[in-house]
Parts: sequence; C-alpha cells; structure tokens
Amino acid sequence: MKKRQLGRSGLEVSAIGYGCMGLSYGYGDAPSADASIALIRAAYERGVTLFDTAEVYGPFTNEELVGEALAPFRKSVVIATKFGIQIGAGGRASGMDSRPEHIRAVCEASLKRLKTDVIDLFYQHRVDPDVAIEDVAGTVKDLIKEGKVKHFGLSEAGVRTIRRAHAVQPVTALQSEYSLWWREPEEAIMPVLEELGIGFVPFSPLGKGYLTGSISPDTTFEKGDYRGGVFPRFSPNALKANQPLVDGLRAMAAQKNATPAQLALAWILAQKPWIVPIPGTGKLHRLEENLGAAEVDLSAADLAAIAADLAKLAIVGDRYPAALQARIDR
Repeated sequence: MKKRQLGRSGLEVSAIGYGCMGLSYGYGDAPSADASIALIRAAYERGVTLFDTAEVYGPFTNEELVGEALAPFRKSVVIATKFGIQIGAGGRASGMDSRPEHIRAVCEASLKRLKTDVIDLFYQHRVDPDVAIEDVAGTVKDLIKEGKVKHFGLSEAGVRTIRRAHAVQPVTALQSEYSLWWREPEEAIMPVLEELGIGFVPFSPLGKGYLTGSISPDTTFEKGDYRGGVFPRFSPNALKANQPLVDGLRAMAAQKNATPAQLALAWILAQKPWIVPIPGTGKLHRLEENLGAAEVDLSAADLAAIAADLAKLAIVGDRYPAALQARIDR
C-alpha cells in the first residue's frame, strides 16, 4: 500500500484508510464482533495503517472492536477517534458537547476502550456552537502535552473555525464528506487546508455506497440502514435522477479495467497528495476492491473527461435532512 502524509504534520498513513463505523451501526445488520475483528486485521495485513472510529459509533462498541483488533499491531497503525457528541439515553446522539471537561472524560474513556495509552488523531466530531473553538483546541493542546493525544483534527468544520483552531493548536487533518457526488469542500475548504498544511480525510468517499453502482431506485434498504428514509439523496426519485453519474462512472471504469468504486476512490486520490479517503465495508471482497483503487492511475485526460461529465450533471437531493445539516459548521 502506498503511503501519504496528512498535510505538513509529518503524520504518514496508508493512501487509503478504513472507516470502521459500519462494523457497529448505520448500514443494517452489522457483522459479528469476531468477523469485524478479522476484517480490521485483514485490512492491516493488506497495508492499511489508518483506522477511523468514534465513541458514538455503537455507541462505544466500535472503539472496543478497533482496540481489540489492532492491539497486536498497535505501534504500526494510526487510530483516529472523536469527541464532541453528547450521548443520551438509549445510546442516541443528543447534541454537541465540547466542554473541556467533557473532552477530557471522552479521552480517558476512549483510551481504555482502544486499549492504548495514546490517541493518534483526536477529532472534534462536530463543531459545538456553545464552546469557543479556542477552548477546544487549547484542551487538545494540553492533552498532547500530557502525552495522551498525538494529533488534533476537526470534522465538518468551516473555514473560520479551521483558522481559529489552527492558530491555537495546529490541526493535522479535517474529516468531512467528499466524493464525486459531494464536492462542496472544493469551493472554500480545500484551498484553506492547502494553505495551512492540513490533511483531508474524506468520509463516505463512495457516496455511502451509491458510487459502487450497486444501488438503484428499486433498492430496498434493510431495517437499521439509515440510507432508507433518512437521507434525501437516497429517495427513489433522487436515485433515479442521479443515475447518469453512476452510468458514466461505470463506463470509464470499464475502460480502465477497474470497478466504479475503484474509479471513484482513484479520482479522490488524484485531487491532492494530502487526501486520504476512508471507505468502510463489512465485506472482505469489498475491502480488497477498495484498496485496489490505489493502483488505478488516472491521466490528466481522464481527469478532464470526468470533470467535463460532472459539469453536465446536477446532483439531486440534499445529503442530510435539515436536523443533521444544522450541525454542520459553515
């Protein structure tokens, strides 16, 4: 597996990481704990060194899986986890909480679940409008001084927040959604990341599975799969309207002897050398397919052709319902 550095931080990771959330919730029935641990270890054996989790995934169970799976290779991997989501009754996210005392409590609990003495990359999961970002960055800065955290990250943060946080504690990486069907970060976020030397870690780089070509307007999502009935972009009408994107992706992938998923990931990798996508999957063959994207080379002509095709398309459907969109810092 090829390696990349997240910005100018010096943090080197595999060119493609592994988003572990789906091993605990979000996409219907999750794999068993044993199967999940085996899959995480299979990713490591195939060269993946960046593993992404969060306390809210499960909640808590995803960190436990990641900690158990990576314990034998702990010094050879980078574990990213997150703070800042308030977990209420029944384990449901109930809002944001980035008060300094809460950040510290989450850090201590995550260290135990991850079976480690240091968190490699600690993201603020969502910007808390009730806590100054300077206080958040300052708290993580103190945790870094104490040796409990190595690097500071932000998730779904806007330009102003990124600049203010970075002025207090250098931000190693920003995690936000980015893919062929969600390109908003190109407008204002990515120029700032390049200016400040911050890496970019796109989640949902395959459009929550849509860009694999395996989802159609007739797809029925199983119980517990939050794509069914939650995200406007996965309504039958939106899926039908966006089908030309997948059709074009499939056609070019065939020319490159690749799959649509591999082409979608290769496109992300071709944008900037400091971008590291973190696709997730619960299946070994999909894991291997995703990792194969690192070997797909896109020429300038290929990228120009994709850009021309994208310019003709108007993607239909919001990526989040209004309540979730309100949590995005812009």
